Amino acid sequence: MDYEVMAVFPGHGVSRLLVSAESADQAALAPALHRGVIVSLRPLGQDKARRRGGKFPLPLFTRQMLALLKAGLTVVEGLETLATQDKGSVTSDVLNSLLSLLREGQSLSTAMQRHPEAFPALYIATVKASERTGDMPEALQRYIVFHEKPADLKKKIVSAAIYPVLLMSLGGLVTLFLLGYVVPRFSLIFADSGRDPEGLSSLLFAWGGFINNHAASLGVGSVLAVAGLVGLLSLPAIRAACARTAWRIPALGERIRLVYLARFYRTTGMLLRSGIPLRSTLGMVADILPAALRVGLHQAVADIEQGQPFSKAAEGGGLTTPVALRMIAVGERSGQLGDMMEAVATFYDEEINLLVDTFTRLFEPLLMTFIGGIIGGIVLLLYMPIFDLAGNFQ
Repeated sequence: MDYEVMAVFPGHGVSRLLVSAESADQAALAPALHRGVIVSLRPLGQDKARRRGGKFPLPLFTRQMLALLKAGLTVVEGLETLATQDKGSVTSDVLNSLLSLLREGQSLSTAMQRHPEAFPALYIATVKASERTGDMPEALQRYIVFHEKPADLKKKIVSAAIYPVLLMSLGGLVTLFLLGYVVPRFSLIFADSGRDPEGLSSLLFAWGGFINNHAASLGVGSVLAVAGLVGLLSLPAIRAACARTAWRIPALGERIRLVYLARFYRTTGMLLRSGIPLRSTLGMVADILPAALRVGLHQAVADIEQGQPFSKAAEGGGLTTPVALRMIAVGERSGQLGDMMEAVATFYDEEINLLVDTFTRLFEPLLMTFIGGIIGGIVLLLYMPIFDLAGNFQ
């Protein structure tokens, strides 16, 4: 397969190359790209028009822009390179607009404000602060880390949930097969014996008889119930109610709060390190917090305006933990609050990852035991009356 590669070579600027390789990883290792910084790599024939109405790829743009700036290109040269590369796409439209505004004398952050659908307020604030300090590569690197941390946690949770979800699905299908097909057949066989089952087996065979008598109604009712449940869960009000219920569960709610606090600490630290004042920073991060924590943030802002230090205000608003409170207080005294906030976020990111790993290791064997117990119990209750009948015939 042929790949179109755009790379920056020391002393030669940006070059566009055609590389033949079996995979993208092998194309990146091609001799022609030796000592070059790869900006983009994609198969030829990719339908660019298909992406025209799509979403602006901000993480990819940030990575490519960071690579170009580190290679020695200016902001304008980098934008021109990326606009040429993605000609005919939504990315090219946005970048050409930025270039036009830059040539009119506007700053990059001001130009980005014209495209709020592509650049969020946090991103614009980071770029604006870097324009004052003259260190845009570092600012872009911080934003990449900020973006990757939640994405990595999401991937970790999804990966950890795949096996339990698969196990529950298969266990549920086997249980439904036993209750919906096998048990009704056994109930018919046992009814012909003229004997009544005893204990829990009687309930199981009663269920089998009910299925035999109302199979069509139960099938239609099950379909309607599933459709109704899916419809309810698609309503924002229902999802919000489920989220509030999850927050009220002591163990689960505390873990969810920790995830949001870690994101709050990381975002606040990133903005503070970029040179943005604390009051403005707290106003920007309000949107990333859920309603349960946003009220506390507004209270903390009011306390800060009355002269309280950030550590005390955050504690009063319920935005700290015992460990975070001590570290934030140290950051205030040392004048390194931004660095300390990011350190707190890293600390809790590691704790959350450990919790996910521990929960996965404990939950999977417990889930297997639970599903095996249900299936084994159904089978045992099915065969116990049969064994009693066989004993009576001897």
